[in-house]
Amino acid sequence: MKKITLDITKAACFLGEGAVKAYEPKVKEAQQALEAGTCPGNDFLGWLHLPSSITPAFLDEVQAVADTLRAKCEVVVVAGIGGSYLGARAVIEALGKSFGAEKTPEVLFAGNNIGEDYLFELTEYLKTKKFGVINISKSGTTTETALTFRLLKKQCEAQRGKAEAKEVIVAVTDAVKGAARSCATKEGYKTFVIPDNVGGRFSVLTPVGLLPIAIAGFDIKALVLGAQDMEKATAPSVPFEENIAAQYAAVRNALYNEGGKKIEIMVNYQPKLHFIAEWWKQLYGESEGKENKGIFPASCDFTTDLHSMGQWIQEGERSIFETVISIEQPNHRVDFPFDEENLDGLNFLAGKRVDEVNKMAELGTRLAHVDGGVPNILLSVPVLDEYYIGQLLYFFEIGCGISGNILGVNPFNQPGVEAYKKNMFALLNKPGYEVESKAIQERLKSEK
Repeated sequence: MKKITLDITKAACFLGEGAVKAYEPKVKEAQQALEAGTCPGNDFLGWLHLPSSITPAFLDEVQAVADTLRAKCEVVVVAGIGGSYLGARAVIEALGKSFGAEKTPEVLFAGNNIGEDYLFELTEYLKTKKFGVINISKSGTTTETALTFRLLKKQCEAQRGKAEAKEVIVAVTDAVKGAARSCATKEGYKTFVIPDNVGGRFSVLTPVGLLPIAIAGFDIKALVLGAQDMEKATAPSVPFEENIAAQYAAVRNALYNEGGKKIEIMVNYQPKLHFIAEWWKQLYGESEGKENKGIFPASCDFTTDLHSMGQWIQEGERSIFETVISIEQPNHRVDFPFDEENLDGLNFLAGKRVDEVNKMAELGTRLAHVDGGVPNILLSVPVLDEYYIGQLLYFFEIGCGISGNILGVNPFNQPGVEAYKKNMFALLNKPGYEVESKAIQERLKSEK
């Protein structure tokens, strides 16, 4: 099988000869710290060899539950936020049809916002549907997800009865503790465990991601196989020149430290990759954005965003570099038609594949952006399917672990996320937050 490839030459040329190679010792040290479990956050390294630890029996168990929900539901709602939904959504959106449901059941995502209109429209839509729910939460108390699950649980029971609802509600949660675990035990739901040593943004290859992906009708065995092959291809024993994750971690840190590039833009030329970029943004933003350090992860969908953000990328502040995901072969063929009147002047494209036009837009943009002072990293994916998406997911995960260690932060915690929650709970007068509530009220008065 072919592998994903990485071309860093259009990024390395901005740094001077040998600048990326100079990071090889740092990369090796960082990756060895992951392997030895001596890095910060070493209690959250369960993702590191997760692909190779997944057994066929486990995948069969996940698939069996997925098949049950597929048989009993027209819609399955995934209730989760952050890493509890982004990985699954990224894969499903990348593999699914752009228009109309290709397979049943329809998989929807909720519990990732507190939009009242969103929840109203969701519950209205579900009134005429046989639906099930996957509640994904370690604690069961995350506000967005818990609020949504409470609504959906009551609606599902009202529409299907408690006995039938029990068969179509699944909890993916902690093994022994938390509100979600207590609820699942009390109600008798089927459950899967989120491993204690796997953080949410690294959890796509656990039941957090595998169950929704299987329900959507995609091949989780091929997905895991791709991740397993990438785990081997990026092992510490693989030479630096052949290890694409090591090279990616090296070049982005070199661009950040030596090149002054503070923003990485993840670029794709396939609309289906939009949520892959959203997943990547959480993975790298939450892992590296600490201690007033870290590359800011942004994303653009090209060629669409070339007509909006393209000006800034071409001629704005030179604090950016791009990582381009290029799909070598599309899954379908569309040829550009000939038109006798040729009013749009595009007959010079007649007979060409639309993908050829897209590829020339990609190449032309890369050349223009490099000429404009934007280093470019090219990540080539042979085809958009389960196997190569599995490779892509693990590539970014191991690259993130190495890169975060080079940066000198704990890539596996997220202490800053708690700041807004504390303020929100205080403003809502949650029990236990009386002191914080009083302090905030006094602050707000003083600011008026």
